[in-house]
Amino acid sequence: MAERVEQEEIFSQVLRAGRRTYFFDVRATKADDYYLTITESKKFTHDDGSFHYQKHKIYLYKEDFSDFQEMLKKATDYIITEKGDEVISERHQKDFKKEDTTTTDKSTESFTDVSFDDI
Repeated sequence: MAERVEQEEIFSQVLRAGRRTYFFDVRATKADDYYLTITESKKFTHDDGSFHYQKHKIYLYKEDFSDFQEMLKKATDYIITEKGDEVISERHQKDFKKEDTTTTDKSTESFTDVSFDDI
């Protein structure tokens, strides 16, 4: 039975972004050529305080680098052009307060009932 040898990273970078961490790892193929793995790791905490990580991985080979870079640039440029570079997600706003859903919505209190039987 052949022993599995853990593949060693040749070059590695880590980007920590809140609960997410991105790993950019250069690895070698069996033919000793290089490829890139991009791993997103997200931490989830359970009610009991325990946690687990969910990971997603992309394998990117040299023959796809140019197209991948071009499409990534087009997509990120589009987002910045359309929405700017300021984060506008409610979750990321410093003054964001979650709405209290237990209170009555005042806008519906003044709504006039309309009877469609009269039409």
